[in-house]
Amino acid sequence: MVRRVLPGFGLSLGITLMYLGAIVVFPVSMLVLRAAHISFAQFQIILLSPRTMHAIGLTVWTSFVASSINVLFGFVVAWVNTRYQYPFKRVVDALIDLPFALPTSVAGIALTAGFSPHGWLGKTIETTFGYQVAFRPLGIIVAMTFVGLPFVIRTLEPVLKEIDVEAEEAGASLGASKWQIFSKILFPSLLPATITGFTLAFARVLGEFGSIVFISGNMPMKTEVVSLLILSKLEQYDVVGAAALAAVMMVISFCLLMVINGFQVWYQRRFFEASSS
Repeated sequence: MVRRVLPGFGLSLGITLMYLGAIVVFPVSMLVLRAAHISFAQFQIILLSPRTMHAIGLTVWTSFVASSINVLFGFVVAWVNTRYQYPFKRVVDALIDLPFALPTSVAGIALTAGFSPHGWLGKTIETTFGYQVAFRPLGIIVAMTFVGLPFVIRTLEPVLKEIDVEAEEAGASLGASKWQIFSKILFPSLLPATITGFTLAFARVLGEFGSIVFISGNMPMKTEVVSLLILSKLEQYDVVGAAALAAVMMVISFCLLMVINGFQVWYQRRFFEASSS
């Protein structure tokens, strides 16, 4: 008989499965069952309508752009936050986690007030560069960037802390350039965390609603993302259409998470084989 270090494994496992079943599996199952009553012809009509196709396309490309921006600047923030000591570092840490704690509707109101044509930032950007932020796809990207930033930073920071600085110093002492140190020492270790942070941010902002509803203007065929289209269908009592769109977005997010989990397993196995050979 195998003795376990922690007692009560069976009871804790049962509580875990029961809790996840009630909180996650049950609501998702209800959505799947609701969408399963839709015929394939109805499903095609809902998904292939111009309004739906535009909303899905707008949601995907704005989410991709916002997540890419977060990867770029999130790496810089994570690097500074882990490698340097500076005044008010605790304040910066709190600001990074603010999108987690702040209600997204509050964030949406604040972003709209700041980036609207009459807001200070929005008016300055439009006067200087000629671009209107709010009520345009650019405003959606700003809101998605705000929401997704912590996912990238908090994913990269533990990896950056674990990387041995002595390996970088050894590379520099052997005459390696800064680019060689980054590409040969840092990048292989950061790649899985970077992709994970990007995917988590991407999956999160795909279904973002609260921070987008105000700054986008919710104009069909212009600034309407899928989450706003789902709400619009519910307001028109089109529960079938809303369930179909919600099921599609759920499948996309789930597939993204499965892909990133598969990539992590593959990369760890490949890294282990390379280090053992």
